[in-house]
Amino acid sequence: MDAPTMQPVVAMATLGIDALPESVWQALTTPSKLKMFFFGADVDSTFRVGAPITMRGEMNGKPYEDKGTILIADEPKRLSFSHYSPLSGKPDAPENTNVVTFTLAPENAGTRVTLTQTKLQGPITEADAQNREAYEKNWRGVLEGLRETASSLLV
Repeated sequence: MDAPTMQPVVAMATLGIDALPESVWQALTTPSKLKMFFFGADVDSTFRVGAPITMRGEMNGKPYEDKGTILIADEPKRLSFSHYSPLSGKPDAPENTNVVTFTLAPENAGTRVTLTQTKLQGPITEADAQNREAYEKNWRGVLEGLRETASSLLV
């Protein structure tokens, strides 16, 4: 069996947060906290490997229900899940599914959070490459909100 290959990064954002990794993890895995910075979505998951994750909300006046599966839940180091959105207009298929990964690393008295978006399968498409800047802007906004939310938690 061949070793899995690392998928190319579609988008990436990194931010230092003045909170311990445990506080950042709590913000990432508590639905009421997630709603505060994850596009206002109602997120539902047990955050255990193999568990489903759904994100419901409204974007640009359109209701949506995105879905995925928790791929990695290594508390408080790494959270990764697959993500498919019907708003993409593409069929629900692995090549149209992204993987979102939050990597938490202790840094000074806080945490360095790196968020990557990769493809579940297949190469980065021309549309992905063209939208990279928009994706990264959105993810930086998520990390800014995560910073505010996690910094307010005492763990």
